[in-house]
Parts: sequence; C-alpha cells; structure tokens
Amino acid sequence: MNSPILTTGSLRWLVIIAALSFAPALAFYYVGEEAIFPISALEMWQNGDWIRQHMYGGNLQHNPLYTWLIIPLASLTGWQFMLPVARAITITATLGTAAILGWLTLRLLRDRALAWFAALIYLTMADVALYRGWLAYVDPLFAMFVFGAIAALWVACAQERPLLLALAVVSLCFAFMSKAFTAYVFYGSAVFVLLFTQPGRRILLGRMSIAMHLLALLAPLAWLQGMPGTGGQGGRMFSEIIAKLMPESGTQYLRQLLGFPAESILRMLPALPLAVFYAWRRKVSLTAEPVLAIAVAVALLCYLPYWLAPISGIRYLLPIYPLVALAAAIVLWRAGEQALMVSRRWLVGMLIFKLVAVAFLFPYYQHHYRGENYALAARDIITRTAGYPLYTNDVSASGMSVAGYIDAYTYPAPAIKRPPAAWESGFVIEYEEDPRIGRTYKHYPLAANNLYLLCRGAACDVAQ
Repeated sequence: MNSPILTTGSLRWLVIIAALSFAPALAFYYVGEEAIFPISALEMWQNGDWIRQHMYGGNLQHNPLYTWLIIPLASLTGWQFMLPVARAITITATLGTAAILGWLTLRLLRDRALAWFAALIYLTMADVALYRGWLAYVDPLFAMFVFGAIAALWVACAQERPLLLALAVVSLCFAFMSKAFTAYVFYGSAVFVLLFTQPGRRILLGRMSIAMHLLALLAPLAWLQGMPGTGGQGGRMFSEIIAKLMPESGTQYLRQLLGFPAESILRMLPALPLAVFYAWRRKVSLTAEPVLAIAVAVALLCYLPYWLAPISGIRYLLPIYPLVALAAAIVLWRAGEQALMVSRRWLVGMLIFKLVAVAFLFPYYQHHYRGENYALAARDIITRTAGYPLYTNDVSASGMSVAGYIDAYTYPAPAIKRPPAAWESGFVIEYEEDPRIGRTYKHYPLAANNLYLLCRGAACDVAQ
C-alpha cells in the first residue's frame, strides 16, 4: 500500500542514497580497534594458517569467518588496501541486513512500500548510519547472520515452509563462526517467542525442525573439538561472557541500569523515539498487530540480558536493531499521514546530516585530531627503523592502528610481531616508556594517546 507521503518510488531512492552514503567511509583512516581484523587476516595469510586468528604472532582464539572474507579480497586488491577491504565487508553486511529486513517485511506483511520503509529506518539509525554500519568490526557481519537466521526461521513458521529452516540453521552457524556462542541466545529467543504461535509450534516441534536444530547445536562442538588449533577457544568465549556478569561496583551497576536504555534510544535515533511517541499517542495494540508483537517480544527478550548484565555494550545488540526497525516501521506506517510526514522529515534530516558528516566533519576530525596521524607515525617509523628489526608491544587502539599501517606499507615483508624473549638490537613500539625494554628513541603524541619508539643496541645510534 503506497502512502502519498512516502511512495514506494521515493522510499526506494532514499534507501539507495542511504546505501551510497557509506561509500566515503572506505577512505577514512583507522578508527578505534579496527586494525585487529586486517592485521589478523594478514598474519593468517602469511602464516598459511586458516584456523587460528593471529595478532602480533599470538593466537587471539577468535572465530575466523570475518578474516576468511578479508584474506581473498585483500589478496586480490593488494594488502595495502586491507582496511578498505574490511570496511567494504562491513558495509556489505549492513546493506545485507537491510535487504533481509525488507524481505522479511514483504513476506510477513505483503506491503512493498512498508518493506522499503523498514529498510530505510534501519539504515538511518544513528548508530548504523554514523558509526557501526561501516566500522571494520565483526559486529555487523555477526548481526547480518543472526538476523538472517531469525528472519528465515520466522518466515518458515509464519508461512509453514519448513525448508527455510535449513537456511536459518546455516545462517546461525555462520553467525557463530563470525563471533561467538551468543548467536544461539538471540536465535533461541526467537524460537521461544515463535513457540507461542500456532504455526510456530507446528513447524518448530516437527521432526525436520528438531533434526536441523540438533545439527545447529553440534556445529560449535564440531569446530571446537574437531579442528586442530581451536583448543581453549570455547573456554575463552565462556570466560568473556562470565566476566560481564561481575559488577565492578554498585555505582557502576546502577549507572549501567539507568544509562543503557538512554544510550539505546540515542543510538536508535530518530525512528525509535518517534515510534514510542506515536505508539503511546495512538494507543497501539500489540494484539492487533501480530508481527509487531513478535518483533517487540523477541527484541525485548534479547535486550534484557544485556541491559541487566553489569558490564555490557550497545554494539552487542546490533542483531536486534533490524527488529526494532521493523517494529518502528509498523507503528509509524499505521499511525497516519501526519506521523509519516514527521518521520520523513527526520529520516531525510538524518541522511543530510550523515552526508555532511562523511563529506566534511569526520574527514576534518581525522585530519586535525585522530586518524591521519596514525598513518604519518607509521611512515616515520618505517623510515627511521629501516635496516633494523622492528617489534611492537602496543595493543592500544592507536598502537594497533599504527601497526596496521606499517604492515600495509611494508607488505610483502612479514607483519610486525612482539619482540622475542632475547633481542640485542632493534626497535619496539610501546604505549609507555620503559627503560627495562629499551631507550626512548622517539615519542609520538597521538591525540589523547602516546606512542613511544624504544631502541636497543646499535639501533640507538641511528641519527634521529
């Protein structure tokens, strides 16, 4: 059903503009801890090891699907482009999630304009549009596979198409191989909610469903127990989950309980607060909208553990963003022409703000404060240390960014590693001065961080 305010054609063009607005991010400098995955991919490639995710010569014990995607693409484009390659994978995953959301909306509600509207809402969520949707972290890839599994499961139940369960299980396994066991928590929440529907019970309690889901449960065991080099990986994943259940203090936990919902609303601007306002104003009934009720129930069930956990982060909830977008789209679409007019202004406003941000604001920030200085420091270190061994112990975000540029600029030389137990001459990158490791050769102030190049032996005699 077309709305005179938001037609299928206009929504399609807005989604295309939203998709194209991610392109400038391919040229941005490193942000945060993005360097982890490009560096790991390069080290895996150079070591010929496709199982263990390496970093500075060590084993991160992370699942490697993201790096598996980076390796062939960076090999084709050249490893100097390993950061843009990683970002391109992230952006593709973000757009893939929007496409899955559109497909799910169309299958469940049979409204093409509403499907485009839901995709637009997802792509204009502040966290997705301005940051998380293009950052070279594994979370968007993980979110795409988790949401893809939930979407296939939902359609399989709603339309009684059990063959789609195979797609759901494959996507769930890919989600696990992208990141962690938590994929099963998100998916299990959707299974739990759909069991309360009559068609959901018929499909999920059938023999095919039980067999497929048993296979899905066996997949992590097969990876962790059957593949050489994965020892300790399962323990690391569980220990990370347990660590988030231990509060640092009562004050910190109270801050989490109060601040997490507020941060969630900010991250999901502008659609979430708009939807909440119009749902309250129009007194939207969940029982009158079964799709809305299921989306809200699954999202809330997934949200609660991360809200109630003493230590958490909003990025872990990226898999439920499209569910929130679906719920917001339904509420706003049903709220009338005035609500759609207001929504259009906010969504277009977010697109305009993003275009200004990616074209001017963020490049200015990276040039004058943090980003370009990582690349300049890397080139200076390469020049000054030429002919001598170069190592790194700096695992800070800035230190990894500098190391990532050094690896890219010096390829096909081996990626820099941690120093061996005994070394007589050379340089090492550190995030603090330490006379026990070496003499301070040069200090690089990198915005709020510091990076130190320390030397030993004959390397210290190189003219500065």
